[in-house]
Amino acid sequence: MFEQWLAAAIGAGVVEPHAMTLSTVDPGGRPSARVLILKYLVDGRWAFASGAGGRKGKELANTPWAALTFYWSALGRQVRVRGAVEVADAAESAADFFARSAGARGGALVGRQSEPLTSIAERDRVLDEATARAADELELVAEEWTVYRVVADEVEFWQGDEQRRHVRLRYTREGGSWARQLLWP
Repeated sequence: MFEQWLAAAIGAGVVEPHAMTLSTVDPGGRPSARVLILKYLVDGRWAFASGAGGRKGKELANTPWAALTFYWSALGRQVRVRGAVEVADAAESAADFFARSAGARGGALVGRQSEPLTSIAERDRVLDEATARAADELELVAEEWTVYRVVADEVEFWQGDEQRRHVRLRYTREGGSWARQLLWP
C-alpha cells in the first residue's frame, strides 16, 4: 500500500515525495526528529543513510528503535512507521556513499555533523577541502557513513477528509504476517 501511495505522490507532483521525518530518542528518552530521504523499501525495511557519528547515529546506537513519518499534504495523506533499526553491511553503505555527489561525499567526509561551528568561513573552507578530496580520491569512503534500515513492526496509513471523517488503517506485524485494524480518527 505504501508503494501505491508513494507512486500517487510522485504522480501528483509532490515535491520531494521520498522525504520523511526520522524520530529517535536520546539516552534520557527525549525525542529528536529531522527530515531525511527514504533510500528504498524492501521486505518491510525502510532504508536511509547518515553518518554514525552525528546525533541521530549516536541515538540509534544507544536505542536502536525509530519512527518514520511521511506526509503528503497535497493528497491529505500520512504514513507512520515504527520498528527496530538495523545497520546495513559496509559494502551496502559504501555503495550508497559512492552514489552521492562529490559535494555530498565531501560533507560526509567532514564528519562533524551536529558539532558546534565557529564560523561560516570555517565551514566553507573545510567543506571545499573535503569535496576536493572526494573528487580526487574516488575509492575513499567516509568511515562513519552508514545505511540504516527500520524493520517495520507497525505501519499506519492516514487519509484525511474535509468532513473530518479521516480513515486510519494500522498494520502490525504478528510473526510472519500482518494484522490489519481500522482506528478511530
